[in-house]
Amino acid sequence: MKYVLGAKCVKCGKEYAAVPHLTTCSCGGILDIVYDYGAIRRDFSPKTLAGNRDWSMWRYRPFLPVEEGSPAPPLRVGWSPLYKADRLAHALGLRTLYIKDDGLNPTASLKDRASSLAVVKAMEAGASTIACSSTGNAASSLAGNAAAAGLESYIFVPSRAPKGKVAQLQIFGAHVISVDGSYEDTFELSKASIFRWGWYNRNAAINPYLSEGKKTVTLEILEQLGWQVPDYIALSVGDGCTIAGAWKGLKDLYAAGFIDRLPRLISVQAEGCCPLNRALQTGKPWTPMEENTLADSIAVGVPRNPDKALRALEESGGMAINVSDREILDAMTLLGRTQGVFGEPAGVTGTAGVKRALEQGRIPADATVVSIVTGNGLKDVQSGIKAAGEPMVVRPDMEALLAAFAAHGIDPKERMI
Repeated sequence: MKYVLGAKCVKCGKEYAAVPHLTTCSCGGILDIVYDYGAIRRDFSPKTLAGNRDWSMWRYRPFLPVEEGSPAPPLRVGWSPLYKADRLAHALGLRTLYIKDDGLNPTASLKDRASSLAVVKAMEAGASTIACSSTGNAASSLAGNAAAAGLESYIFVPSRAPKGKVAQLQIFGAHVISVDGSYEDTFELSKASIFRWGWYNRNAAINPYLSEGKKTVTLEILEQLGWQVPDYIALSVGDGCTIAGAWKGLKDLYAAGFIDRLPRLISVQAEGCCPLNRALQTGKPWTPMEENTLADSIAVGVPRNPDKALRALEESGGMAINVSDREILDAMTLLGRTQGVFGEPAGVTGTAGVKRALEQGRIPADATVVSIVTGNGLKDVQSGIKAAGEPMVVRPDMEALLAAFAAHGIDPKERMI
Protein backbone atom coordinates (compact mmCIF):
# COMPACT_ATOMS: atom_id res chain seq x y z
CA MET A 1 0.00 0.00 0.00
CA LYS A 2 1.78 3.05 -1.35
CA TYR A 3 0.78 5.64 1.24
CA VAL A 4 0.22 3.46 4.35
CA LEU A 5 2.98 3.36 6.96
CA GLY A 6 1.26 0.90 9.30
CA ALA A 7 -1.14 0.89 12.23
CA LYS A 8 -0.87 2.26 15.76
CA CYS A 9 -2.82 1.48 18.94
CA VAL A 10 -4.77 4.44 20.29
CA LYS A 11 -4.23 3.19 23.85
CA CYS A 12 -0.63 2.05 24.21
CA GLY A 13 0.96 3.31 20.98
CA LYS A 14 2.19 -0.11 19.83
CA GLU A 15 2.77 -0.24 16.08
CA TYR A 16 1.75 -2.95 13.62
CA ALA A 17 2.17 -3.76 9.94
CA ALA A 18 -1.01 -3.05 7.98
CA VAL A 19 -1.84 -6.63 6.95
CA PRO A 20 -5.33 -7.55 5.66
CA HIS A 21 -6.33 -9.53 8.78
CA LEU A 22 -5.44 -6.68 11.16
CA THR A 23 -7.63 -6.55 14.28
CA THR A 24 -7.06 -5.04 17.74
CA CYS A 25 -3.89 -4.44 19.73
CA SER A 26 -2.60 -7.03 22.21
CA CYS A 27 -3.59 -4.56 24.97
CA GLY A 28 -7.19 -4.57 23.68
CA GLY A 29 -6.95 -1.12 22.12
CA ILE A 30 -8.32 -0.17 18.72
CA LEU A 31 -5.80 0.58 15.98
CA ASP A 32 -5.50 3.63 13.74
CA ILE A 33 -4.15 3.39 10.21
CA VAL A 34 -1.13 5.70 9.75
CA TYR A 35 -0.37 7.38 6.42
CA ASP A 36 2.62 9.08 4.83
CA TYR A 37 1.02 12.51 4.48
CA GLY A 38 4.12 13.96 2.85
CA ALA A 39 3.84 11.45 0.02
CA ILE A 40 0.12 12.15 -0.32
CA ARG A 41 0.86 15.88 -0.56
CA ARG A 42 3.34 15.23 -3.39
CA ASP A 43 1.00 13.06 -5.45
CA PHE A 44 -2.54 14.11 -4.58
CA SER A 45 -4.34 17.43 -4.20
CA PRO A 46 -7.71 19.13 -4.62
CA LYS A 47 -6.63 19.94 -8.17
CA THR A 48 -6.02 16.24 -8.84
CA LEU A 49 -9.50 15.42 -7.56
CA ALA A 50 -11.11 18.08 -9.72
CA GLY A 51 -10.33 16.02 -12.82
CA ASN A 52 -11.40 12.69 -11.30
CA ARG A 53 -14.58 11.28 -12.87
CA ASP A 54 -14.94 8.38 -10.42
CA TRP A 55 -17.99 9.59 -8.50
CA SER A 56 -17.66 7.16 -5.60
CA MET A 57 -15.71 6.80 -2.36
CA TRP A 58 -12.90 5.26 -4.40
CA ARG A 59 -11.92 8.65 -5.78
CA TYR A 60 -10.00 9.00 -2.50
CA ARG A 61 -7.73 5.95 -2.98
CA PRO A 62 -4.56 7.67 -1.65
CA PHE A 63 -6.41 8.07 1.66
CA LEU A 64 -7.55 4.43 1.73
CA PRO A 65 -5.59 1.39 3.00
CA VAL A 66 -5.89 -0.85 -0.06
CA GLU A 67 -3.40 -2.31 -2.49
CA GLU A 68 -2.99 -0.33 -5.71
CA GLY A 69 -4.14 -3.26 -7.85
CA SER A 70 -7.21 -4.14 -5.77
CA PRO A 71 -10.40 -3.46 -7.74
CA ALA A 72 -13.27 -1.58 -6.13
CA PRO A 73 -16.35 -3.72 -5.39
CA PRO A 74 -19.18 -3.64 -7.97
CA LEU A 75 -21.66 -1.47 -6.03
CA ARG A 76 -21.18 2.28 -6.39
CA VAL A 77 -20.74 3.55 -2.84
CA GLY A 78 -20.35 7.19 -1.91
CA TRP A 79 -20.70 10.63 -3.47
CA SER A 80 -24.12 10.99 -1.88
CA PRO A 81 -25.73 14.42 -2.26
CA LEU A 82 -24.99 17.35 0.02
CA TYR A 83 -28.06 19.61 0.05
CA LYS A 84 -28.04 23.25 1.10
CA ALA A 85 -31.03 23.04 3.42
CA ASP A 86 -32.30 26.62 3.40
CA ARG A 87 -35.91 25.81 4.35
CA LEU A 88 -34.84 23.68 7.31
CA ALA A 89 -32.25 26.25 8.34
CA HIS A 90 -34.95 28.93 8.37
CA ALA A 91 -37.23 26.71 10.47
CA LEU A 92 -34.44 26.16 12.99
CA GLY A 93 -33.20 29.75 13.06
CA LEU A 94 -29.80 28.89 11.60
CA ARG A 95 -27.98 30.86 8.91
CA THR A 96 -26.42 27.99 6.95
CA LEU A 97 -27.25 24.30 7.11
CA TYR A 98 -26.30 21.41 4.84
CA ILE A 99 -27.77 17.91 4.84
CA LYS A 100 -25.56 15.01 3.72
CA ASP A 101 -28.01 12.31 2.63
CA ASP A 102 -26.06 9.09 2.99
CA GLY A 103 -29.27 7.10 2.93
CA LEU A 104 -28.89 7.14 -0.86
CA ASN A 105 -26.02 4.64 -0.82
CA PRO A 106 -26.72 1.22 -2.45
CA THR A 107 -28.16 -0.48 0.66
CA ALA A 108 -29.46 2.85 2.01
CA SER A 109 -26.99 3.75 4.76
CA LEU A 110 -23.58 5.23 5.50
CA LYS A 111 -22.42 1.74 6.53
CA ASP A 112 -21.94 0.86 2.85
CA ARG A 113 -18.70 2.84 3.04
CA ALA A 114 -17.26 0.53 5.69
CA SER A 115 -18.58 -2.64 4.07
CA SER A 116 -17.19 -1.73 0.65
CA LEU A 117 -13.71 -1.42 2.15
CA ALA A 118 -14.22 -4.60 4.19
CA VAL A 119 -15.00 -6.56 1.03
CA VAL A 120 -11.77 -5.35 -0.59
CA LYS A 121 -9.70 -6.27 2.48
CA ALA A 122 -11.39 -9.68 2.69
CA MET A 123 -10.47 -10.38 -0.92
CA GLU A 124 -6.90 -9.18 -0.31
CA ALA A 125 -6.78 -11.65 2.58
CA GLY A 126 -7.98 -14.45 0.32
CA ALA A 127 -11.19 -14.91 2.31
CA SER A 128 -14.36 -16.31 0.79
CA THR A 129 -16.63 -15.65 3.79
CA ILE A 130 -17.18 -12.45 5.77
CA ALA A 131 -19.24 -11.87 8.92
CA CYS A 132 -20.40 -9.25 11.40
CA SER A 133 -22.88 -8.38 14.11
CA SER A 134 -25.14 -5.38 13.65
CA THR A 135 -28.30 -3.64 14.76
CA GLY A 136 -29.24 -3.60 11.08
CA ASN A 137 -27.44 -1.18 8.76
CA ALA A 138 -23.96 -2.67 8.93
CA ALA A 139 -25.62 -6.03 8.39
CA SER A 140 -27.51 -5.07 5.24
CA SER A 141 -24.54 -3.15 3.85
CA LEU A 142 -22.25 -6.12 4.32
CA ALA A 143 -24.76 -8.57 2.85
CA GLY A 144 -25.29 -6.42 -0.25
CA ASN A 145 -21.65 -5.60 -0.89
CA ALA A 146 -20.58 -9.20 -0.25
CA ALA A 147 -23.24 -10.54 -2.61
CA ALA A 148 -22.13 -8.20 -5.38
CA ALA A 149 -18.52 -9.33 -4.92
CA GLY A 150 -19.37 -13.04 -4.77
CA LEU A 151 -18.53 -13.53 -1.08
CA GLU A 152 -20.57 -15.55 1.40
CA SER A 153 -21.79 -13.67 4.49
CA TYR A 154 -22.96 -14.56 7.98
CA ILE A 155 -24.90 -11.82 9.76
CA PHE A 156 -25.86 -11.68 13.44
CA VAL A 157 -28.64 -9.24 14.38
CA PRO A 158 -30.62 -8.70 17.59
CA SER A 159 -34.21 -9.91 17.25
CA ARG A 160 -35.49 -6.32 17.56
CA ALA A 161 -33.91 -5.33 14.21
CA PRO A 162 -36.54 -3.72 11.92
CA LYS A 163 -38.07 -6.06 9.36
CA GLY A 164 -37.03 -3.82 6.48
CA LYS A 165 -33.38 -4.38 7.32
CA VAL A 166 -33.83 -8.11 7.88
CA ALA A 167 -35.61 -8.33 4.52
CA GLN A 168 -32.56 -6.81 2.84
CA LEU A 169 -30.36 -9.48 4.41
CA GLN A 170 -32.59 -12.26 3.17
CA ILE A 171 -32.80 -10.80 -0.34
CA PHE A 172 -29.01 -10.50 -0.51
CA GLY A 173 -28.68 -14.19 0.37
CA ALA A 174 -26.89 -13.78 3.70
CA HIS A 175 -26.98 -16.42 6.42
CA VAL A 176 -29.02 -14.46 8.96
CA ILE A 177 -28.86 -15.31 12.67
CA SER A 178 -31.47 -13.39 14.69
CA VAL A 179 -30.26 -13.39 18.30
CA ASP A 180 -32.84 -13.33 21.08
CA GLY A 181 -30.89 -10.85 23.21
CA SER A 182 -29.22 -7.44 23.32
CA TYR A 183 -26.73 -6.03 20.86
CA GLU A 184 -23.99 -7.01 23.32
CA ASP A 185 -25.21 -10.62 23.24
CA THR A 186 -25.30 -10.48 19.45
CA PHE A 187 -21.78 -9.11 19.22
CA GLU A 188 -20.34 -11.76 21.52
CA LEU A 189 -21.94 -14.60 19.56
CA SER A 190 -20.63 -13.20 16.28
CA LYS A 191 -17.16 -12.80 17.80
CA ALA A 192 -17.11 -16.43 18.97
CA SER A 193 -18.38 -17.68 15.62
CA ILE A 194 -15.83 -15.68 13.62
CA PHE A 195 -13.05 -17.12 15.79
CA ARG A 196 -14.37 -20.68 15.45
CA TRP A 197 -14.78 -20.73 11.68
CA GLY A 198 -12.12 -18.23 10.64
CA TRP A 199 -14.40 -15.87 8.73
CA TYR A 200 -13.17 -12.41 7.77
CA ASN A 201 -14.22 -10.04 10.55
CA ARG A 202 -16.22 -6.97 9.45
CA ASN A 203 -17.04 -5.82 13.00
CA ALA A 204 -16.06 -2.15 12.98
CA ALA A 205 -14.78 -2.05 16.56
CA ILE A 206 -12.43 -4.95 15.82
CA ASN A 207 -11.34 -4.25 12.26
CA PRO A 208 -9.52 -0.87 12.01
CA TYR A 209 -10.04 -0.67 8.25
CA LEU A 210 -13.76 -0.05 8.69
CA SER A 211 -13.27 3.48 10.07
CA GLU A 212 -11.17 4.20 7.00
CA GLY A 213 -14.19 3.48 4.84
CA LYS A 214 -16.50 5.54 7.02
CA LYS A 215 -14.18 8.54 6.93
CA THR A 216 -14.92 9.03 3.23
CA VAL A 217 -18.18 10.74 4.24
CA THR A 218 -16.24 13.73 5.59
CA LEU A 219 -13.79 13.67 2.67
CA GLU A 220 -16.81 14.08 0.40
CA ILE A 221 -18.43 16.77 2.51
CA LEU A 222 -15.34 18.95 2.39
CA GLU A 223 -14.84 18.45 -1.34
CA GLN A 224 -18.51 19.21 -1.98
CA LEU A 225 -18.12 22.42 0.06
CA GLY A 226 -15.15 23.46 -2.10
CA TRP A 227 -12.78 22.74 0.82
CA GLN A 228 -14.46 25.45 2.90
CA VAL A 229 -14.62 24.07 6.44
CA PRO A 230 -17.99 24.26 8.24
CA ASP A 231 -18.16 25.25 11.88
CA TYR A 232 -19.89 22.05 13.02
CA ILE A 233 -20.61 18.55 11.74
CA ALA A 234 -23.42 16.70 13.54
CA LEU A 235 -24.06 12.98 13.44
CA SER A 236 -25.77 10.23 15.38
CA VAL A 237 -23.59 8.03 17.58
CA GLY A 238 -23.99 4.39 18.62
CA ASP A 239 -20.87 2.29 19.11
CA GLY A 240 -18.64 5.27 18.25
CA CYS A 241 -17.15 3.93 15.02
CA THR A 242 -18.84 6.39 12.66
CA ILE A 243 -17.90 9.56 14.54
CA ALA A 244 -14.37 8.20 14.97
CA GLY A 245 -14.15 7.59 11.23
CA ALA A 246 -15.58 11.01 10.40
CA TRP A 247 -12.94 12.67 12.57
CA LYS A 248 -10.15 10.55 11.06
CA GLY A 249 -11.13 11.78 7.61
CA LEU A 250 -11.01 15.39 8.72
CA LYS A 251 -7.62 14.95 10.36
CA ASP A 252 -6.29 13.24 7.23
CA LEU A 253 -7.37 16.17 5.09
CA TYR A 254 -5.77 18.63 7.51
CA ALA A 255 -2.50 16.67 7.69
CA ALA A 256 -2.34 16.45 3.89
CA GLY A 257 -2.94 20.19 3.48
CA PHE A 258 -6.39 19.98 1.86
CA ILE A 259 -8.00 22.14 4.58
CA ASP A 260 -6.57 24.79 6.90
CA ARG A 261 -8.68 24.17 10.01
CA LEU A 262 -10.90 21.55 11.61
CA PRO A 263 -14.62 21.76 12.46
CA ARG A 264 -16.20 20.86 15.78
CA LEU A 265 -18.15 17.62 16.04
CA ILE A 266 -21.61 17.25 17.55
CA SER A 267 -22.22 13.78 19.01
CA VAL A 268 -25.94 13.09 19.22
CA GLN A 269 -27.34 10.10 21.11
CA ALA A 270 -30.80 9.05 22.24
CA GLU A 271 -31.57 9.82 25.88
CA GLY A 272 -32.49 6.18 26.44
CA CYS A 273 -29.07 4.92 25.33
CA CYS A 274 -26.25 7.46 25.61
CA PRO A 275 -23.24 5.89 27.34
CA LEU A 276 -20.65 7.88 25.40
CA ASN A 277 -22.38 11.24 25.73
CA ARG A 278 -23.00 10.60 29.42
CA ALA A 279 -19.27 10.08 29.89
CA LEU A 280 -18.54 13.35 28.12
CA GLN A 281 -21.18 15.24 30.08
CA THR A 282 -20.15 13.93 33.51
CA GLY A 283 -16.41 13.66 32.99
CA LYS A 284 -16.52 10.09 34.27
CA PRO A 285 -15.58 6.84 32.49
CA TRP A 286 -18.36 5.42 30.35
CA THR A 287 -20.54 2.68 31.79
CA PRO A 288 -23.06 0.39 30.03
CA MET A 289 -26.67 1.44 29.58
CA GLU A 290 -29.87 -0.32 28.61
CA GLU A 291 -30.91 0.04 24.97
CA ASN A 292 -34.11 2.06 25.42
CA THR A 293 -34.69 3.92 22.17
CA LEU A 294 -36.60 3.39 18.93
CA ALA A 295 -33.47 4.49 17.04
CA ASP A 296 -32.28 0.89 16.70
CA SER A 297 -29.15 1.66 14.69
CA ILE A 298 -27.66 3.62 17.60
CA ALA A 299 -29.14 1.51 20.42
CA VAL A 300 -25.75 0.30 21.63
CA GLY A 301 -25.52 0.01 25.41
CA VAL A 302 -21.93 -1.25 25.34
CA PRO A 303 -20.10 0.84 22.72
CA ARG A 304 -17.24 -1.02 21.04
CA ASN A 305 -15.20 1.98 19.96
CA PRO A 306 -15.36 4.34 22.94
CA ASP A 307 -11.71 5.39 22.93
CA LYS A 308 -11.66 6.72 19.36
CA ALA A 309 -15.08 8.32 19.69
CA LEU A 310 -14.32 10.13 22.94
CA ARG A 311 -10.94 11.21 21.60
CA ALA A 312 -12.60 12.64 18.49
CA LEU A 313 -14.97 14.74 20.59
CA GLU A 314 -12.15 15.95 22.83
CA GLU A 315 -9.77 16.79 19.98
CA SER A 316 -12.45 18.64 18.01
CA GLY A 317 -13.69 20.63 21.00
CA GLY A 318 -17.03 19.05 20.23
CA MET A 319 -20.24 18.73 22.18
CA ALA A 320 -22.54 15.93 23.32
CA ILE A 321 -26.30 16.35 22.80
CA ASN A 322 -28.96 13.88 23.93
CA VAL A 323 -32.44 13.86 22.39
CA SER A 324 -35.66 12.07 23.23
CA ASP A 325 -37.40 9.57 20.98
CA ARG A 326 -40.12 12.17 20.49
CA GLU A 327 -37.55 14.68 19.24
CA ILE A 328 -36.18 12.04 16.86
CA LEU A 329 -39.64 11.37 15.42
CA ASP A 330 -40.26 15.11 15.09
CA ALA A 331 -36.95 15.45 13.23
CA MET A 332 -38.10 12.78 10.76
CA THR A 333 -41.15 14.83 9.81
CA LEU A 334 -39.33 18.18 9.92
CA LEU A 335 -36.58 16.96 7.61
CA GLY A 336 -39.11 15.37 5.26
CA ARG A 337 -41.47 18.34 5.07
CA THR A 338 -38.80 21.01 4.64
CA GLN A 339 -36.25 19.20 2.49
CA GLY A 340 -37.87 16.06 1.06
CA VAL A 341 -35.31 13.81 2.79
CA PHE A 342 -36.64 10.63 4.42
CA GLY A 343 -34.35 9.43 7.19
CA GLU A 344 -34.75 6.53 9.59
CA PRO A 345 -34.78 7.39 13.33
CA ALA A 346 -31.03 6.96 13.84
CA GLY A 347 -30.45 8.68 10.51
CA VAL A 348 -32.11 11.92 11.62
CA THR A 349 -30.83 11.91 15.20
CA GLY A 350 -28.01 14.25 14.20
CA THR A 351 -30.56 16.77 12.89
CA ALA A 352 -32.59 16.45 16.08
CA GLY A 353 -29.40 17.25 17.96
CA VAL A 354 -28.78 20.38 15.89
CA LYS A 355 -32.27 21.59 16.76
CA ARG A 356 -31.74 20.90 20.47
CA ALA A 357 -28.30 22.57 20.47
CA LEU A 358 -29.73 25.70 18.85
CA GLU A 359 -32.53 25.84 21.41
CA GLN A 360 -29.96 25.59 24.19
CA GLY A 361 -27.83 28.35 22.66
CA ARG A 362 -24.87 26.02 22.17
CA ILE A 363 -24.63 26.74 18.44
CA PRO A 364 -24.61 30.39 17.33
CA ALA A 365 -27.31 31.27 14.80
CA ASP A 366 -24.71 32.51 12.28
CA ALA A 367 -22.81 29.20 12.22
CA THR A 368 -22.40 26.88 9.24
CA VAL A 369 -23.51 23.35 10.14
CA VAL A 370 -23.53 20.02 8.29
CA SER A 371 -25.87 17.29 9.54
CA ILE A 372 -25.28 13.75 8.25
CA VAL A 373 -28.36 11.61 7.62
CA THR A 374 -26.92 8.13 8.06
CA GLY A 375 -29.80 5.91 6.91
CA ASN A 376 -32.95 5.95 4.78
CA GLY A 377 -36.42 5.95 6.32
CA LEU A 378 -37.64 3.05 4.19
CA LYS A 379 -35.56 0.80 6.44
CA ASP A 380 -38.00 1.45 9.30
CA VAL A 381 -41.40 2.32 7.85
CA GLN A 382 -43.23 1.73 11.13
CA SER A 383 -41.31 4.55 12.79
CA GLY A 384 -42.08 6.77 9.81
CA ILE A 385 -45.80 6.12 10.27
CA LYS A 386 -45.44 6.71 14.00
CA ALA A 387 -43.81 10.06 13.26
CA ALA A 388 -46.14 11.29 10.52
CA GLY A 389 -49.39 9.48 11.29
CA GLU A 390 -51.76 7.38 9.20
CA PRO A 391 -53.29 8.73 5.98
CA MET A 392 -56.89 9.87 5.63
CA VAL A 393 -59.26 7.08 4.65
CA VAL A 394 -62.35 8.18 2.67
CA ARG A 395 -65.14 6.68 0.62
CA PRO A 396 -64.81 7.27 -3.15
CA ASP A 397 -67.03 10.39 -3.37
CA MET A 398 -66.50 14.15 -3.12
CA GLU A 399 -68.70 14.67 -0.04
CA ALA A 400 -66.62 12.18 1.93
CA LEU A 401 -63.43 13.90 0.76
CA LEU A 402 -64.70 17.34 1.80
CA ALA A 403 -65.73 15.99 5.20
CA ALA A 404 -62.28 14.46 5.69
CA PHE A 405 -60.62 17.74 4.70
CA ALA A 406 -62.75 19.62 7.21
CA ALA A 407 -61.99 17.10 9.97
CA HIS A 408 -58.25 17.54 9.36
CA GLY A 409 -58.40 21.35 9.03
CA ILE A 410 -57.37 21.24 5.37
CA ASP A 411 -58.30 24.07 3.01
CA PRO A 412 -57.55 22.76 -0.50
CA LYS A 413 -57.92 26.11 -2.26
CA GLU A 414 -55.14 26.77 -4.76
CA ARG A 415 -52.51 29.18 -3.49
CA MET A 416 -49.83 31.14 -5.28
CA ILE A 417 -46.32 30.15 -4.23
